[in-house]
Amino acid sequence: MTQKHGNGDASVSIMEPLCAVFRRRLKQEGLKYTPERAQILDAIVGLDDLFEVDRLQETLRRGGFRVSKATVYRTIRLLQDAGIIQQVLFDADQAHYQLAWGRRPRDLIVRVDSGEVLVIEAPGLTEMCERLCRERGLAMQGRRLQVFATGPGGAAQGGGGAAALARPTPAKPAR
Repeated sequence: MTQKHGNGDASVSIMEPLCAVFRRRLKQEGLKYTPERAQILDAIVGLDDLFEVDRLQETLRRGGFRVSKATVYRTIRLLQDAGIIQQVLFDADQAHYQLAWGRRPRDLIVRVDSGEVLVIEAPGLTEMCERLCRERGLAMQGRRLQVFATGPGGAAQGGGGAAALARPTPAKPAR
């Protein structure tokens, strides 16, 4: 899979609020903010793209941190529950994630016929979602847009839809 993206620099300035949000969530669950969880969160903030658990674990190793895959997966789940990261659905074979907190939403067009992922700008979409929430007395906490598409002739070849997501995607994410 190829990825094309625009802006999206991870900022160190978001780390403090993220730590606070994560600590509060862990405390609610009766869990501790361990050094391993802190390193995993820090590594995710440093990633400026969609990531898989294997890529995250490799980033941790390169940084000199040895964390078990089980700890990484448990922390990923906790970070999702806290609304800090979100799973991105476009490949039935491998879970992908992205930082959802402190960054403009990353909207995607996923080509289900080729596995290509295009990061797009959707001007005005956040404002529209915030307005829709406000009208209903709600406060928006985040959003994501994923459009599933096929290239020319893709639908005629059986591409697209939920069936395409269930098919194995031959291409692997760019690193």
